[in-house]
Amino acid sequence: MLPVVYIVVPCYNEKEVLPETSKRLAEKAESLISEGRAESVRIMFVNDGSKDNTWEIICSLHEENSEIFTGLCLSRNRGHQNALLAGITEAAKHADAIISMDADLQDDINAVDEMLDKYNNEGCEVVYGVRNARKTDTFFKRSTARGFYRFMKLMGADIVYDHADYRLLSKRAAQALLEFSEVNLFLRGVVTLVGFKSDKVYYDRGERFAGESKYPLKKMIAFAIDGITSFSVKPLKMITGVGFIMAFIALIFLVKAIVDHYTGNADAGWPSIMCSVWFIGGVQTVCIGIIGEYIGKIYGESKHRPRFIIDKYLG
Repeated sequence: MLPVVYIVVPCYNEKEVLPETSKRLAEKAESLISEGRAESVRIMFVNDGSKDNTWEIICSLHEENSEIFTGLCLSRNRGHQNALLAGITEAAKHADAIISMDADLQDDINAVDEMLDKYNNEGCEVVYGVRNARKTDTFFKRSTARGFYRFMKLMGADIVYDHADYRLLSKRAAQALLEFSEVNLFLRGVVTLVGFKSDKVYYDRGERFAGESKYPLKKMIAFAIDGITSFSVKPLKMITGVGFIMAFIALIFLVKAIVDHYTGNADAGWPSIMCSVWFIGGVQTVCIGIIGEYIGKIYGESKHRPRFIIDKYLG
């Protein structure tokens, strides 16, 4: 039996790219049905509190073709991960398979064919879209992205290398994902915890069709910190290790100071004292900051606030 497929696309200020994105996705939906990969396909745009006329464009697309296009409008901007989760939550009520992707057309939509083949023919319930290369990225973005994935692995987070949020989830996998109730959401890590049979599809990532990237350096760093602190306690364990190392170094200097005192080699030592004070102070500040990140996350989780609120739904 062919699946009912929903393609979930989070949108934030995407007025420049939405007309082309909707056109290409509509063509892809028709080809998936005609080629016998899906019984029906619906495209769900999730408006994440956009400040432009993104929602108006989504509404007009729904009016023109309500059989294919549907939409959610969140009450305010909640971030990419929560917007994506909102779409998955609603799509899981109707779909057999859910495919998530960004609106900027950098992810090759033709990879959807292979994702559905793995779902239909091989029984895969999670299919990850993985980038073959990062030729279109700048050297800085490419190197920092690779460093992020390696650091996440080092911190104990089991994430798929070079995978963002382009993936297929079966209905069962999506429902299992929704059982994870944490407020501090890092979907790239949580999906790997779902389990079930999974596979990868490789594709070449293209240039952004139009508009500006929604992940400048500041947001990338914040996203990386959220991912690490949401998925691993290793930074806290590292603080303990740093404490022991600093105590050991201090003991060495204490022994040296005693020896210098009795051998008559003691001097004023102002530069070494100042360097030590600044170094120890810097380490302590970083450690307090790391602890603060975890305390902040505990504070957020304890409130049990909703991760998103749906304002409008085009059903």
